[in-house]
Amino acid sequence: MNLNQYKNIYFIGIGGIGMSALARYFNNKEVNIFGYDRTSSDLCLQLEQEGMRIHYTEEINDLFSKEDTLIVYTPAIPESNLELTHFRKDNYTILKRSELLGKITENHFTIAVAGTHGKTTTSTMISHILHNSDIDTTAFLGGISSNYNSNVILGSENSIVVVEADEFDKSFLTLNPDIAIITSVDADHLDIYGTKENLLSTFTRFTNNIKSGGTLFLEENIDSTLVCREDIKLIKYSTKSKTNCTANNLQIKNNSISFDVKLMEKNITGFCLNMGGEYNVSNALAAISVSNLLDLDKDKIKEGVSSFKGIRRRFETQISNKNIVFIDDYAHHPKEISESITAVKQMYPNREVTVVFQPHLYSRTSDFMDEFASSLSLADNLLLLEIYAAREQKITGVSSSVLLEKCKNNQKELTDLISVVDVVQKKNIDVLLTLGAGDISTIVEPLKNILS
Repeated sequence: MNLNQYKNIYFIGIGGIGMSALARYFNNKEVNIFGYDRTSSDLCLQLEQEGMRIHYTEEINDLFSKEDTLIVYTPAIPESNLELTHFRKDNYTILKRSELLGKITENHFTIAVAGTHGKTTTSTMISHILHNSDIDTTAFLGGISSNYNSNVILGSENSIVVVEADEFDKSFLTLNPDIAIITSVDADHLDIYGTKENLLSTFTRFTNNIKSGGTLFLEENIDSTLVCREDIKLIKYSTKSKTNCTANNLQIKNNSISFDVKLMEKNITGFCLNMGGEYNVSNALAAISVSNLLDLDKDKIKEGVSSFKGIRRRFETQISNKNIVFIDDYAHHPKEISESITAVKQMYPNREVTVVFQPHLYSRTSDFMDEFASSLSLADNLLLLEIYAAREQKITGVSSSVLLEKCKNNQKELTDLISVVDVVQKKNIDVLLTLGAGDISTIVEPLKNILS
């Protein structure tokens, strides 16, 4: 398929973080970009300001000729969508988002970052270090980079490409990277995979797609038997044990962490990451290790790490002073929640932590009910919102009230998205942490305003 033949690309679900990155990429190539989304989000409005034409009701549209129009959709779009059904019936050329990403990357040197947690931070940091080192880079990111105020970095036709390799819907199997990173393989998306064993076997299939002679970076806790290749180089990294790439001497200082790195036989001291959480040091170590493999200047690598401003909604500090702290994070899996709350407690010891959490998906809440309760119980106080259903229907017996009953916090209560800002305003907040992947993002600014 020659992507250059298409004058128009129509994105069904254009407001998704991965879809909008692709839309921006092709919009920069002066392709006519059209799209549908059910919600006029801030991101959709930004895309419209950039010249893309978007509508928000399902409607049959025959404005395009089949020969020069490509239809792209996200798996989040239901099969019953009127537009998708229409384009299929009329035999338009249709690709899933992941298939289009695979087509874009197939002729580029590609770095793909996979993992059930950490892939957005790691891929964004790699992209920033490369860009900071004057390496021609194109990046498709799973979040909005605070350095670039975008989820895409645009390079030339011959650039290195950095992509977030998403395991949802097995999307990452369309990629054939030169370098791959796997940050974590905790059980998730069991609505897709059924069992953790199926998830792990799909990650193995992903490693089988790495080009011969390529390199895989694997976090130390991931079992090497996941990889069944002798024709690629395997490098392990860790913040806790001695491996090929190790972070040492971690010291937490308010909103930053300093550390040293040993890369094979090379020692680089004096790194500073302006994000909390040891798990983010692990993400940084993966980015540093990849940059070292590419033989980037060590001072440029250090500079890239220290100047990295993070990603919107990835442990993003909204307010930090002696009276009040407010941090917002995308965490929506028990492991991520535990790491996020632990990081806050390490950064602000002896202070009272209130967590507002919105569960994401009925299936995930059902699969990990006890694990969620254990992680959320790390907070001193808990405000639990109703479950964000996204693409799912309700599951009988699965609810936030059931989850709340299992939590063991000193203070806990159930509330909803409409009421939670008022609830918070009436409390004596010391440290506030908002967590979740749904529309909890819409209360961040209102909370910031009242807490300020």
